[in-house]
Amino acid sequence: MNIAICGGTGFIGQALTEHLLSRGHDVTVISRNHASEEQSGARRLTWDQIKAEPELLEGTGAIVNLAGASLNQRWTPKAKRSIMDSRLTTVLAVAKLVQALREKPAVVVQGSAVAVYGTSLTETFDEDSPSHVVDFPSSVVKEWEDAADEISGVRLIKLRTGVVLGNGGGAFPLMKLPYMLGFGGRIGSGKQWVPWIHLHDIVRLIEYCITQPDISGPVNATAPEPVTNSMFGQTVGQVYRRPHWFPVPSFMMKAVLGELSLMLLKGQRVIPEKLLTHGFRFEHPTLRQALQDLKEH
Repeated sequence: MNIAICGGTGFIGQALTEHLLSRGHDVTVISRNHASEEQSGARRLTWDQIKAEPELLEGTGAIVNLAGASLNQRWTPKAKRSIMDSRLTTVLAVAKLVQALREKPAVVVQGSAVAVYGTSLTETFDEDSPSHVVDFPSSVVKEWEDAADEISGVRLIKLRTGVVLGNGGGAFPLMKLPYMLGFGGRIGSGKQWVPWIHLHDIVRLIEYCITQPDISGPVNATAPEPVTNSMFGQTVGQVYRRPHWFPVPSFMMKAVLGELSLMLLKGQRVIPEKLLTHGFRFEHPTLRQALQDLKEH
């Protein structure tokens, strides 16, 4: 299948490109500029090229849009605008692209996040749970998903991701660092939920969603066994044989990170009900399995 990836130069996008190429798909990576490093076998196009000649993507069977500025930065007013605008701009660009193509893709996989559910220590969220705007991350995702509804005439998947665990990027190297330095411990109360997923499983499930025509709408891209922050840290300590003893109080995180600390002090227990119902099998369903694999690779 011909698959176009918007945001294909990012942490998940690069892994997805490699996975799809290994599976025999033809991949086109769309980015703001031509990447300096070419991934063998992937065609590279810029947004400017696509806007000028949308016919370059005729025959594309699927579009995956993972583009958007990272949330992992201090949330100044300028950063908040960038985070929001980067998402809305790319979603609307994909909507225009789909309308411009004579032969529509079969599916668009639009990036989203589990923050759309809000936060809770006690509730469990699946794809049927309502959105709940309580803070900046949830407001971003709500507007992001609303904008995605402009993508019409094709099967649309809203990929609600959790914390993606991989060695080459994302949050995990920073989450692991205190343990490697001997100062690991719970953050805040430690009771907040961490909806996580192994990088290999998220690229597999994206391909699964593309190739399964009966999957549409919101899809929780999280492992089936979420853990609390304290359980996450204990497991990191056990797998990497490091102590889990040095708690970081909430006030310290707020002082250092400001509003960004919400990403570490709040969470939600999210279950990938739709994927499980449709028969997707996780290769790393438990955190211990996922961390052991990351340690070995």
